[in-house]
Amino acid sequence: MAKKKCVAQYNDDTGEQSPVSTHHESTQEDDRLSEGDSQSLNGTSAQHDQGIYSPNNEAQSTAFFLLVVLLSFSTRLYKIMEPPHVCWDETHFGKMGSYYINRTFFFDVHPPLGKMLIGLAGYMTGYDGTYPFLKPGDKYEHHNYWGMRGFCASLGSCLPPFAYLTVLELSQSPTAALITAAVLAFDTGCITISQYILLDPILMFFIMGAVLSMVKFNRQRYRPFSAPWWFWLVLTGVNLSGALGVKFVGLFVILLVGMNTAWDLWSLLGDLRLSLIDFGKHVLSRVFGLILLPLFLYVTIFAVHFVVLNKSGPGDGFFSSAFQSRLIGNNLHNASMPEYLAYGSIITVKNLRIAGGYLHSHWHLYPEGVGAKQQQVTAYLHKDYNNMWLVHRSNDPQSGEPDLVRHGDIIQLEHKETTRNLHSHLHEAPLTKKHFQVTGYGINGTGDPNDLWQVEVCGGRKGDLVKVLRSKVRFLHRATGCVLYSSGKTLPKWGWEQVEITCSPYLKETPNSQWNIEDHINAKLPNISLSVLKPHFLEILLESHIVMIRGNSGLKPKDNEMNSKPWHWPINYQGLRFSGVNETEYRVYLLGNPVIWWLNLVSLGLYVVMVAVASLALRRGVQLDKRRIGRKHCRVLMEGGGLLLLGWLLHYVPFYTMGRILYYHHYFPAMLFSSMLTGKVAPSPPPSATLYICFSLCLSKPCSFYMFHPLSYGMRGPLAHDPDSTMAGLKWMDSWEF
Repeated sequence: MAKKKCVAQYNDDTGEQSPVSTHHESTQEDDRLSEGDSQSLNGTSAQHDQGIYSPNNEAQSTAFFLLVVLLSFSTRLYKIMEPPHVCWDETHFGKMGSYYINRTFFFDVHPPLGKMLIGLAGYMTGYDGTYPFLKPGDKYEHHNYWGMRGFCASLGSCLPPFAYLTVLELSQSPTAALITAAVLAFDTGCITISQYILLDPILMFFIMGAVLSMVKFNRQRYRPFSAPWWFWLVLTGVNLSGALGVKFVGLFVILLVGMNTAWDLWSLLGDLRLSLIDFGKHVLSRVFGLILLPLFLYVTIFAVHFVVLNKSGPGDGFFSSAFQSRLIGNNLHNASMPEYLAYGSIITVKNLRIAGGYLHSHWHLYPEGVGAKQQQVTAYLHKDYNNMWLVHRSNDPQSGEPDLVRHGDIIQLEHKETTRNLHSHLHEAPLTKKHFQVTGYGINGTGDPNDLWQVEVCGGRKGDLVKVLRSKVRFLHRATGCVLYSSGKTLPKWGWEQVEITCSPYLKETPNSQWNIEDHINAKLPNISLSVLKPHFLEILLESHIVMIRGNSGLKPKDNEMNSKPWHWPINYQGLRFSGVNETEYRVYLLGNPVIWWLNLVSLGLYVVMVAVASLALRRGVQLDKRRIGRKHCRVLMEGGGLLLLGWLLHYVPFYTMGRILYYHHYFPAMLFSSMLTGKVAPSPPPSATLYICFSLCLSKPCSFYMFHPLSYGMRGPLAHDPDSTMAGLKWMDSWEF
């Protein structure tokens, strides 16, 4: 009968009528408790802390929430104008915000939403987009930068309140929620990363928004298809599209929501009181709210991105010639040229890898000891007269007939300026030693059989024509069987620091070995407007994603550049310099509050132990109801905490598999989940002891924040190893660099 009373109490508290009879609950409850029937991932059961919805506790929860909001905004907006110069990656994302204001096209490895919002914030607060953001340390002077910093700080200020509401829903404990919020509000790392023109606070805003909306939606499971049910479902989808629209790391929270949804639907499928028609409605509503709507919004973000950035800019060279033809100011925009490649044409040939460059040559020779001492052939990233080549037949180099070049034809490419032929031989390439050297050889189109190349249209058949801008082609060297290749490696100063061109014996199709014809001049052929060759929206959407993914995978550590390791992050092993190095400069150092980060690490281990003990106790039928923490509290701990632990794993473990360069700030989304888990692990005291225990547990956080706050708000004078430094005695690890 006790169980019957518990169910009735829950219904009174929520003001909702349970779809299951009291008698049914009383006979089924034991099975639910042992099997975790409905919500072992989403953390919403039909049994909540009964006292939380009393007027006193609701008022207390509201007071705590307002305190969290005040603390969060005050710690993030304090000294928002300091330092008055470019800090760390502001040089990238501030510049990209300027590009949006000026409508200038650029390339970045992340989706565009974050930069669009930064640009919009700057525009709305009076920034005119003229500041160059050249390098860290440059003074802002009279330029208006506070709007962009303030926007990022405002979104970062929402994280502790969002975490408070999330943990409150999962635990039904204001104490646990307040501990979580205090962890984030007083963390120097979260403060620092929120105060500058960066993508991270925007990304974390959408991640936390998605998690909060998901938990709120789970809370509405007994009110399906009601207005609040639809509101939280749609808001979850909106936040998912926002997270992915800022960085591809947003895929991790999408996976978290997807797993939660799959478990939710599996539970509904097992409810025999639910008809298959109603179950189908549940499936379709989630498909709409969590798949179709986010996908539509994500595509819309790119549509706006392409419409706004319609002028030629520094990002042109990363994209195909067809893509560039849509940009105002690009030499291909509204241009006209012959549609198909022909013999006797003057052309430029562009490599399809990111920053692959144009096939290029000049009068300079390879130096002694670097292959044959013949004319250099390189890839050059800019448009130049030395990118021009003449197309000749293999058996009649001087023929001027405008016959069309086809898949399988044998051709010669003569460099327009120097009249030497594109040539390869068995000498090793300058940098890629397993490849062959490519040179310019001969004079006035006269050379030898090593000048012959076979044209291959990728995906084509013998006889297919080569379409300018659109066809992907490869050039196979007839004598050696290798393929013309842009390695992406930068030549030394003797090669003018241009990109190495080789002939690769590995014939697998890759962007490095694929080319397209960009400029095409032939007076004997009719011209067409390139507007008819412009790619449609889905093509440029696909190309932009291919370029972003390749760009991400190509982010490798540079010489003498520190590459952070994922195992460094949870232990707070090493931070990042945001501003300044020596004692004469204004120094800001991104480092988490060590007391908080190490507490989070301990809480992760403690949670696993607590769940194991609770699971064994429940399995063995231990009478937990006679203790302060009852059976329902164990369930709340396991269910809600399991969701947070899964979120931490999804946002942390994948970095161990990534080959790109990694930085300390990549851990901050995972840190949000470990911080919420810290609050979840905290006990749920009786209402009379709530304030006492809350302040006892939270005391260490403001104290440690007071000690380490100069990391966020700026340091001047002696470094930490000097006894006169404001940070003297606080360099607890040798790897910290403040």
